[in-house]
Formats: sequence, C-alpha cells, structure tokens
Amino acid sequence: MTLYLPAVIFFFLTVFVQSAEPCLPQSIQASVPRDVMVGYVISRVNLAQCSATRLMLTSDDPQFSIQRDGTIVAHQLLRVPVEGRTFSVWFKDQNGLRRKMDICLSQRAHQIGLKEQGSGPHRRFKRRWSPMPFLIPENDIPSFPKQLDLIGSDTSENYTLYYIISGPGVTAEPKGVFSVDRNSGMLSVHKPVDREKNPVFKIKARAINVLTNKDTDEPLIITVNVLDKNDNAPQFSGLLKFSVPEKSPPGTTVGTVSATDIDEPNTLHTKIRYTLLSGNNLFVINPDTGLITTKTATLDREVKDIHFVTVEIKDMNGAADGHFNTGTATISLKDINDNAPTFSQKIYNAKVQENEDSGLILRIPVTDKDLPKTPNWNAVFKIIQGNENGNFRIETDPATNEGLLYIAKPLDYEKNKNPKLEVVAENETPLVGTTETWSSALVDVSVVDVDEGPEFIPPELVKWVKENTPNGTIIGTYTATDPETSSSAGMRYLKLTDPASWLKVDEKTGDLTIINTVDRESKFVQNGMYNVTVKATDASSKSGTGTVIIKVEDENDNVPLPLARELELCQKKGELGSVMVVADDKDQIPFSAPFTFHLADGHDEKWTVVKVNDTAALLQQAKELPTGNYDVPLEIKDQQSLGDQQTVTVRVCQCRSGRCPAPLKSISLGVWGILALLLGLALLLLLALCCAMKCVKSSGKFHVVDGADSGGMLLKSNTEAPGDAVTSDIMVVPASAMDQSMKGSQGSHIGIANTSGFGTATGFGTGTGAGYGVGTGTDVLYGPQYNYIYQEGVMADKRDTLSRGVYGAGGSSSHLVDGQAMKFMDPSALTTWNTNAMFLAQKLEYFRTAEDGRYSDDLLHSYGFEGQGSPAGSVGCCSEQGHEEGLEFLNTLGPKFKNLAEVCSKK
Repeated sequence: MTLYLPAVIFFFLTVFVQSAEPCLPQSIQASVPRDVMVGYVISRVNLAQCSATRLMLTSDDPQFSIQRDGTIVAHQLLRVPVEGRTFSVWFKDQNGLRRKMDICLSQRAHQIGLKEQGSGPHRRFKRRWSPMPFLIPENDIPSFPKQLDLIGSDTSENYTLYYIISGPGVTAEPKGVFSVDRNSGMLSVHKPVDREKNPVFKIKARAINVLTNKDTDEPLIITVNVLDKNDNAPQFSGLLKFSVPEKSPPGTTVGTVSATDIDEPNTLHTKIRYTLLSGNNLFVINPDTGLITTKTATLDREVKDIHFVTVEIKDMNGAADGHFNTGTATISLKDINDNAPTFSQKIYNAKVQENEDSGLILRIPVTDKDLPKTPNWNAVFKIIQGNENGNFRIETDPATNEGLLYIAKPLDYEKNKNPKLEVVAENETPLVGTTETWSSALVDVSVVDVDEGPEFIPPELVKWVKENTPNGTIIGTYTATDPETSSSAGMRYLKLTDPASWLKVDEKTGDLTIINTVDRESKFVQNGMYNVTVKATDASSKSGTGTVIIKVEDENDNVPLPLARELELCQKKGELGSVMVVADDKDQIPFSAPFTFHLADGHDEKWTVVKVNDTAALLQQAKELPTGNYDVPLEIKDQQSLGDQQTVTVRVCQCRSGRCPAPLKSISLGVWGILALLLGLALLLLLALCCAMKCVKSSGKFHVVDGADSGGMLLKSNTEAPGDAVTSDIMVVPASAMDQSMKGSQGSHIGIANTSGFGTATGFGTGTGAGYGVGTGTDVLYGPQYNYIYQEGVMADKRDTLSRGVYGAGGSSSHLVDGQAMKFMDPSALTTWNTNAMFLAQKLEYFRTAEDGRYSDDLLHSYGFEGQGSPAGSVGCCSEQGHEEGLEFLNTLGPKFKNLAEVCSKK
C-alpha cells in the first residue's frame, strides 16, 4: 500500500515555554490500537507550565507530528507490532542544549488477546469503519493524485465489497478533489485545496456488497481538515482618517488602525504587527493593537493642519517571512482657541454729529489665526471704558469679523466734546493652550457741534401735589435753557399734553399753576402719577420738550361704598340667614380699609351686623322675616372715621338651586309694542287722509296739467310787501268786456290776445276777486275789477312757459316754478274755445289801443320763492284802486297782510 507522505516530512511546531527541563518529561508511554489511522492522537505533551522560552519540538519519525498544543498525531497509516514501537521528540532547552523525549507505543491488551484466539466461526474483529479526521495541506504542490488513507469496513472479511464516496469535493463543489479506489478503499486527493474557501470536507463513504449491491455497513462520514498555509497578506479594514486637537499632550489617542487576515485565526499566520514607517517624530503606534497616539505636544494647526503617516501591517507577528501591506493614514489637527484676535492699529478715530441718535460711525478690523467661521475665530467686541452713559454700542460683522461701532444715544457737544472709548476684542470661546491675553484698542470720537434747541433740565420734573389742591396754586416752575448760551432768555413755553387739564404753563416764566381739580382717582392717573408735556421755543424757533410728572398725594376724599347694593338671602325654615356686605374705598391707606360697619340710626331692629374682615361684614337676621325686599341702612367708615350712610337692599326668598327665583313681572306692552300700535294707527289715518284728498280732488272745477318737458311745482308764499317799480307793457281786460266776448262757467274765464310785436299772451281767471296770470315774466297785477291779466312777451304756442306767480282768492299766493304749464278750465269753456277766438282777438286789440292813463295806478310787484303758505289763503298782486270798494276782505286777512292792505288801499 502506498502511503500518503506530507509535503513537509518534519512538521515543526514553535511553542513558547518558560523552561525546558521542568515542563517536559523524559518519556511518554502510550497505548494505541494495532492499526493506527491517520490523525490518530497518540498522546499530548503538557505545555501548561511552559510559557516563557521559545522551544522547537521535532519528531525523528516522519510518521508522527506534533501540533501547536502539544498533541502527538499519527501522520500516516501504520501498524504497531506486538512488541511495541518507540520514537523520539527532540527539542532545545533555554541553554541551547539538544534534548529528547521518548514516546513508547504499545498495543492495547484486549486486541492482543483477540489475535491469540482462534479463527473459529464466532471470532469477532474490531471495526475500523470510524477513522480519525484526515489532514491535508493547503495548496499542496503537485504531483497529483496523492494517496490519503485507506477506508475499510470489517464486513470485508465476510463479503466482497466495493466502496463509493459522495459529498463536497466529490459530487458537490468543488468537484474532483477526492476519489476512492472501489476495491481497496484507498482515498486519494487530486488537486490543491484553498483553505480560505474550503477549510473542511465532510465526505460520505459507503461499503456495498458486490453481489447484492446493498450496503453491508452504516454509511461513514469522513472528515478531511485542510491545514492552513500562510498564503494571504493582511488587509486594512477601516478608513485611515483620524483627527486630534492641536497641542494635545503626549499619549493623546489619535485613532486605531484596523486590519484583518483571512488565514487561519489564532495562528501566526494571522498575528498582525503594526509599524509606522513615517511620522515617527510626532506619533507612535501600538504594534499589537494599531492604536496611534501623539508623541509630542508641539502639534500646531496654524503651522501644519494635516499630517500623513505611513502604516505597515505584517502577519507572522512581523517576522521577516511574513506577508505585509502598507497604507497612508491622514491625521487632521482640530483647532483650539490658542490665538487671540489682534487689532491692526492701537488708536482709531471717528467723527459724529451732535444729537445724532443712530448710525454706524466706525469699522474696526481684527486678525485671528484660528479656523475662520468658528467660535475660536468669531470676534466679540466690548466697550470697557468711556461708554458710561450708553451713547455707543458695538457689534460684530459676521461676514468680515469686524467691529461695528454705532451711536446708541445722542451726544451732547456741550457736555462731552471728545469721548474716548477703550474697546477689547475677545472670542466666543476662552483662550486655551497659550499665554496670550485679549487685546484692546482706543477709539477717539470727535463730536461736531450743532445749534440745538432749548433743553429742559431735568428732562423729567417730578412734583408732589396733594389731591384737591386749590385752583391757582403755583406748584413750581419748569424752564428750559439754550445749550449754546446756557440762558433761558426769550423762551416761550407751551403745554403740549395735559389729559385732564390740571395745569396752566405760563408762556414767559414757565410757572406751573393748578387750574383744575387734582384727583388721584382720575382715570388719567397711572400708579399715582400724572404726566404733562411742556414745549419750549427759543427766538430762532427751535424747540425742545420736557415732562412734568405730578405725583398725587392722596387725601381722604372718598367714602367706603358697598360693592353690591342688592343682596339675596335664601330663607331656611327655623334658621336665621345672613348675607355678606363687601365695601371698597378708592382712597389709599390710611384713608381706606379697615372699615367699620354699623347699623344706622333708626333701623327697624330686624338685622344685626358682624364684622368679618377689614373690608366685609355679615348682615344677619335678628328674627325670622317673611319673604320680600328689605332696605337696611348701614354706616360704613374708613380708618379716619369718614363715611356716609349707605342702604343695601336684601331680598329674602325661598331659593331654588341655591338662588332666588326671578321676580314676577306684570304683563304689559313694552316700548316696541306701543310703537307698533301707534304705527298701525298712523297708517290707518294716512289711508283715510288719502281717500279724503282723492274725493276733494275729484270734485274740483279745474286741473293742473304738467307740460311736455317742464318740472315745475306750486309753492306757497306767505310774505308779501310793496314791490319794486317795474316798467312793463300790460294789457288789462275789464271783466265786463270779457264777459261779453266769452262765455264759460260762472267765475271761470279764458282770454287770448294777439298783439303786434309782442306775441300771444294767455290768461286765466276764476271768480270775482281772483285772477291768474301766465307768462314768461315775474310781474303780475291783481285787482277785483281786473279779472284777467296779461303780460307782454307770452307766446300762445309757448304756453308751457309759465310765470313764477299764480294767485288765488283768499289772500294767499302760490308760485309755479321751472316753467310748469298750468290750465284752469271749466269743461264748458273748452267747448267754446274755438268760437270765442275771434272775439278774444278783438278785445285784445282794444286793450292795446286804449289810453295808458287807465293803467297809471297799476303797479308791478316782483315775487320770488316765499316759503310755506299762510293760513289766510292766497291773494294776488293788487293794483292800487281808484276807490276802496270791494277791499273790505283785506281786514280779514290778519296782521301778516297789513303791508298788502296798505299797498292796495288809497293813502
């Protein structure tokens, strides 16, 4: 049988021991089976006490090997003879002397007894169907195939067998690694194996009867372990980017380099050693853990902010034959505030106008070496001297990191012409890792003088004034001065605000005089103070304002009053009830609470008073009272015994749900009900009035007809007086002549006159003593003997143009305005209009040629709009009569028409 020989005949195992002689025995006795399978553990050397000294153990028999933990394993299939077998393990002690340890193998006693027994029909053999795990080296060198070991079943003594295997390495990936001789059971390997991909193989072996093709034994699982070979270099497993604050002390952690090796764990093949190939002057690395730390405290970000160091990782614990890799680690220095902001110059100059109340006056640049736009770089400016009055403020420009100096309050040239400010620049974080301190600079501010208005000193004048101070009392003087001259000459004072008009400010002197009642309880008094604003104006019309603050001293001018004058008391049978009376006084202490409560003189002894606290008392029943309202007189006085008699009404009732029920109310019409009734009555009266007016209008003898485009209306005139003398060509038709030429209903006439050069005039007359005129003018004559009156310039085809005056009997007058057309006609007159036209023309011609003396007594009177009508009725304009017959009716017109009677009567 050809035996599988390892690639390396002698398998070396390096172990660490403390001392050779005391920890290793001189010999080891081991009892083993007759047939020792590959991988069978012969014995184990106890290395627990050997930990300090490096010791190399080797076997002088290539059929055995020693593993790392001291286990002695059979490396080949062998048979131990009956007499036994011995081999040696050689090593060197700590002194370098070569020593050996003998390993004595002997067959187990029961196997020897079996062999000595006969080979009768009942003889049994120990089964060899469960071998130890096999070992094969990773990436073994050719040539292939290489025999690994024999597999066999005890049933081969009774049957003719053949062997088959299956599983990973045979029928599953990776295929073709292992095979077995069907007849002998020799297991062989056909190609190299990568342990990192397949560290172990589990192969299923079967023993089958050649004749029956059936298994003669249980299937066997054969384990093949792959021995690791250092064929992989370690790899970096993390980012090589780290950071550490600048100027960190030595030993400060920077970061840890991480690496892995895919070779067999916990062996020298994966034991990695870390080394820095560069940057050793600033950093150090732990060779076992890869932890990088600082070596010095001189790291300065402002000098160099990033450092690059080369790291080497090597397996075999850094041995010369180990595999390695290198990488570059980036170490960034984090900024600390080790640099203070500095000013570019020691003194800065600025200029500002007097009384300027806002605005930027100066930019102050600074320099900071720390990382920009961080709290270590951001400047914080402070004014530490020269700004005691708060006239300035300083901020930081976030974009440029400059200091911005602003005016916060107006500056007064007369008080401080040249303020000097000391400004310090700091950072948002304190200084660390440096001996520097915050720097400062001076700002020299020049104030430019401006001609100012008057100034009140003080700006707010406080005056204590007693409440109810008499009017006319001068409480003080409030004057202003010119800041340029410090003089008050020529000032004029004016009160701007005085909500309650308490004060008078003297225009010239500024004296403050009380002119109204000072009341601390006024709504204009806040927190006991009352403000008056005063304005002062100088000769150049410049002005300034000041405030007078009047602090009102309280007086006892208010009496305590009950907060509620109507109280409710729930009556309970068999109990005397009570109600709480709470009082208040608008005055302050000592003119207010505590109050005293007493029943006033003349009370009906139905109630008693018990004080509860400073502002309240209990009003109790002295005896049982029927339900109803009771007026209880009380005397409530303040601390100064000032008070009046007050009356509270107590309603005693049978309560429901803790409250008195609402009082019963009588059923009566309210205001809106009464108004509704009156409105209904008014509508009825209006309806009746409309009906009456309709009836009256239907029974009249004449109608008013509106013109085509006119919008006139009748207006009444009440006042009548002698008119102005107006020259006009008037034609008068006597009543007798008209009666002969026209016929109509009694008292109703119509006349038409054609006059050369004048056009046509139309007149209307109704009844004796009544005359109506229509024309373009405003002058109308009236007389009892002239029933028809005409005015020049009236066109017959222009009858829509009417005069402003229309007069009727009874002494009242009516006006028709805006050219409203009127016709007063009886129906019978309309029927004779055409037949009478020629007679009217003849009569009009007669009037035109008549003597003018007949009309010398006629006067024209002008009438405009004269307001509402007179109860005395309407009258026309009367021409002066030659006699006074028919004028008696004027005496009945009343006193308002006396002037009219004088005009129409002979003097």
